[in-house]
Formats: sequence, C-alpha cells, structure tokens
Amino acid sequence: VSLAASLGGPLNKDPRAIEVVLRESRRIVRMDSGLIIAETHQGYVCANAGVDSSNVPAGFLCLLPVDPDASAARLREEIRASSGAEISVIISDTFGRPWREGLTNVALGVAGLAPLQDYRGQRDEHGHTLTATVIATADELAAAAELLMGKMARRPAVVVRGFAAAAGEGKGA
Repeated sequence: VSLAASLGGPLNKDPRAIEVVLRESRRIVRMDSGLIIAETHQGYVCANAGVDSSNVPAGFLCLLPVDPDASAARLREEIRASSGAEISVIISDTFGRPWREGLTNVALGVAGLAPLQDYRGQRDEHGHTLTATVIATADELAAAAELLMGKMARRPAVVVRGFAAAAGEGKGA
C-alpha cells in the first residue's frame, strides 16, 4: 500500500490527490484535521502544498507555478508586446494564516515591482530608528486585488491603479 493510499482514510482525502500533494512537497510539516501542511519545492509553507481542487473542473487539481517569478515576467512581457503598456505583474494565491482564521492572497511571483519596501534605518515621527519594518508591498497588493477579483466572481485578474510602486525585479517568495 502506498503512503498516499494509507493517508487517504485518516485525512478523508482521495489518495490520488494526496499523491500529488506529496509530489509537490519538499517536506511535510504537519498532518491534522484533513490537512497536510507542507513546504513546497518553491519554499512556501501552506495547506496541501498549494494543491487545490477549487475553481477547476471536477477530477482536476490546480498546482502552484513551478517558477512564479518567471511566469510573472512572461505575462509582463506578453502584455508589453501586445499593448505597449509598462506594467507590473503579481501572481498570487490564497493562503491560510498560522494561528488565525481566514485566508488572504499572497504574492507568489512578481515582475516589474519591488516586492518589499524597506524602512529600516529611517526615523519615524518620534525620532525612533526603525529596525524591523519591511513592508510586504506585493503581498498587500495581492490581498487588496483579491477583494476586487472576488473568490466566486470568476475574475482572474484586476488592474490596480494609483499605487506608486517602486520599480524593481524582486522575488515573490
């Protein structure tokens, strides 16, 4: 009996789906309450290694991009070639938050945008030197964009206007 088949019953999951989760995993962090918390080959720690059966036809699974930053760069270049527009692209997915209820979108891949805004070394209005403040700009934009895309609205992309993004070629992860 395969590992996936032996886990299917206790996790109440299709062993074929578990096999895909195991293949997409670098390591298993924890298994509990029908979830496999895993670190993916891309380095994300998330439920079921990002393998998802929602928003796809029955019998199919959706996987995370192998190289989300390269996917974002390809999309950015294709949009530039077809429209002439200089834009930034964020590829995002919905993730849970440890020890908190609810889900939020996070940036997996980024092109044309500095994904982080580093305030360390700057002084706040009270004269304190910031030592830890690095804003996850791409993640915050991804979360805001999800509110506009709507989980059930079948709107796969949105255009965010009015945000003065710092240009850059950072990484989503």
